[in-house]
Amino acid sequence: MKNKTFTLIVAFSMAVLVLFSIYFPHLMISPGKPIDAHAELETDCFACHTPFIGSEPEKCIVCHKVEEIGIITTKGLPIAREKKNVVFHQNLIEDNCISCHSDHKGVKAFRPISQFSHTLLEPNLRKQCDNCHTRPRDALHLTLNSNCIQCHTLKAWLPATFDHKKYFRFDRHHNTECTTCHVNNDYTNYTCYGCHEHSRSKIREEHVEEGIYDYESCEKCHRSGDEDEAKKRWRSRKRKDTRFNDHESDHEEHEARDDD
Repeated sequence: MKNKTFTLIVAFSMAVLVLFSIYFPHLMISPGKPIDAHAELETDCFACHTPFIGSEPEKCIVCHKVEEIGIITTKGLPIAREKKNVVFHQNLIEDNCISCHSDHKGVKAFRPISQFSHTLLEPNLRKQCDNCHTRPRDALHLTLNSNCIQCHTLKAWLPATFDHKKYFRFDRHHNTECTTCHVNNDYTNYTCYGCHEHSRSKIREEHVEEGIYDYESCEKCHRSGDEDEAKKRWRSRKRKDTRFNDHESDHEEHEARDDD
């Protein structure tokens, strides 16, 4: 009899808790007061939450229409002085509001920016960082236009991954802006004619005189303003090419004997 009474009491208590959680959730399970902009929804949890499921993006965009974020308020008033660049919301590949936002102050109204996933952005926008981020004001970055992804990753600004010394070392003769060598903000290509006034014909003449016919890719030999280094690199490449050609000749001769 006692066990039955105890079971009934437990069942009744659980039923009461469930009912209170459904009809008065803000008193039972609220993680904190909503942000000030949502204060009027404090007692209407189901405006944003679905019972036993939680908050869903579909609930958010009933009021916050994606195409209007950062442009007009939910009341239809124009936003004249938005402090943050938030119009990137119109370029998301999916509406996943809760990945960055929480409605309660108790769990941070806006999650740390490090939790933002750039994979939510359309691929083209991922390469145009300065559409959302303020460009660094140092002399290097002021001369650049986008192309951030060539040096930085979407996970973190630092460390930058690009090491220019692997391609060309700057010295007192080559202290110039990036756009001098990389024209039209195309950092996949370069030109040495931004500074070197000699014509292609003169460059050809000088290189052919040394027996150099592959002279279009300057950085293969010229890794700095050190001319001696360029000569050493050229001799090294020439020896490698000679060994490769000798190996190919031996291989062809061996195949010819096999055919006989």
